[in-house]
Amino acid sequence: MSGGERPLIEIRDAGKVFRTRAGEDVRALAEVTLAIAPGEFVCIVGASGCGKSTLLRLVAGLVPPTTGSVAIGGRPVTGPRRDVGMVFQDPVLFPWRTVLRNVLVPAEVIGLERREAARRAAALLDLVGLHGFTDTYPGELSGGMRQRAAIARALMHEPAILLMDEPFGALDAMTREAMNQELLRIWQGSRKTVLLVTHSIDEAVFLADRVVVMSPRPGRITDVVTVDLGDGRDDATREDSEFFKKITEVREALRADQPARAERMGQAVDDR
Repeated sequence: MSGGERPLIEIRDAGKVFRTRAGEDVRALAEVTLAIAPGEFVCIVGASGCGKSTLLRLVAGLVPPTTGSVAIGGRPVTGPRRDVGMVFQDPVLFPWRTVLRNVLVPAEVIGLERREAARRAAALLDLVGLHGFTDTYPGELSGGMRQRAAIARALMHEPAILLMDEPFGALDAMTREAMNQELLRIWQGSRKTVLLVTHSIDEAVFLADRVVVMSPRPGRITDVVTVDLGDGRDDATREDSEFFKKITEVREALRADQPARAERMGQAVDDR
């Protein structure tokens, strides 16, 4: 993000502590600070359980931070917002509704005029490559097609921000690569601000303007890697030396926190 550009998403010293059923506190996030510009594509990587999804939920307004703050457009996030759309790993489509009627769900919730909603849904299905599947049911679609429908549904109410929580994690490798390309095409066509959580370093580098690296729990941002691969990313990009260089940079950033983590764990044992 350029120095003079005002961020759309501002996370400042955010921390999150959850209380277990046994009454113990689990510190998921600690002192997370991040600014994301309008139209930027940012990916978050880190070990399982490091708080990546929790951070996404703070931005979505689904859970409040225990400490620190989250703001969108300069306004504090205090709950779910209409200008934020979210895509989960599971598409969560209603099996009894057609693709079109699944995409129309947000329009029904917010009371969008029916004709305008139908027009927008048709345009979104074209955008995600599902033209001709409007009357198809989710059970008749492949996993990748169901995720495309979920993306169209998330864009239905025209959010400024699209949050994606490991959206392609359940797909096979070839379908996942194809969906990465589709997502870039959709992003380039809509220029939404995208914040995506993934366990795949390759996926993060292929998609992102910046890759945010998080430490194991409690999750902290340990590095941010800028990816200068341009907008015209395709299969050839995955064979480019600069692509592999960035993958190595992210991988090394993930490894760099391992000694510090061991030291923190040792200190925690000594303090008992």
